[in-house]
Amino acid sequence: MIVYLRNVCNEAGDMAQFTLRFFKELFKPVFQWREFSRQCFAVGYKTLPLITITGFIMGLVLTIQSRPTLLKFGAESWLPSMVSLSLIREIAPVITALICAGKIASGIGAELGSMKVTEQIDAMEVSAINPYKYLVVTRILATTFMVPLLVIYADFIGIYGGYVGYNIHGNMTLFRYFSEVLEHLQFLDLMPAVIKTFFFGFFIGLIGSYKGFNASNGTASVGIAANEAVVSASLSIFIIDMLAVQLTDLFF
Repeated sequence: MIVYLRNVCNEAGDMAQFTLRFFKELFKPVFQWREFSRQCFAVGYKTLPLITITGFIMGLVLTIQSRPTLLKFGAESWLPSMVSLSLIREIAPVITALICAGKIASGIGAELGSMKVTEQIDAMEVSAINPYKYLVVTRILATTFMVPLLVIYADFIGIYGGYVGYNIHGNMTLFRYFSEVLEHLQFLDLMPAVIKTFFFGFFIGLIGSYKGFNASNGTASVGIAANEAVVSASLSIFIIDMLAVQLTDLFF
């Protein structure tokens, strides 16, 4: 037990140093714009199909499952606003972030881990290239900026999925459905949900980069790094969400 706690404390310290190094390297010239753009494309555009399918299913299933309960109370008209608020406040940000943790964090961990094992990172240092700035900073920034955009996209797709689910048993135009959604949607419903997605994205990139950048020797460590990146990133999402809910309840 003591050895386990010691290892946890050591890794927490290493993670803190890794994070501090990110902020130090972030403001040092020259910024790798081309690599940053490539990572934004890999993180954002290549994840869109998965987010599209998941977001649509979230809205569709939530609407179909909620409709019978609201019918019992004669509150079917509240269905569009209830589904949209549930998606925007909690469901879409968390589910989208978990998908990104599974796809992006594991990809970053495996990619950097394989580069570490094959000594490509050491070769970059010999070539007078800062591997941390080129590999880590660009990936963390890409996830920090792209995950919120993916969440907003998932919100719209989920609301449209709710519209389709509503019209399976009902009849409402798309314009009226979105009017019902916007009528009950407030700025304070959207802003806290968007703010916490930046932290989701930051920790997804940070943990994936940390696990891959510090992979040990041997090909087996690549799979271990990818697996640990997914587990740690997913756990961090739940912790951040719990803290965000508490802070939102206190200040909003």
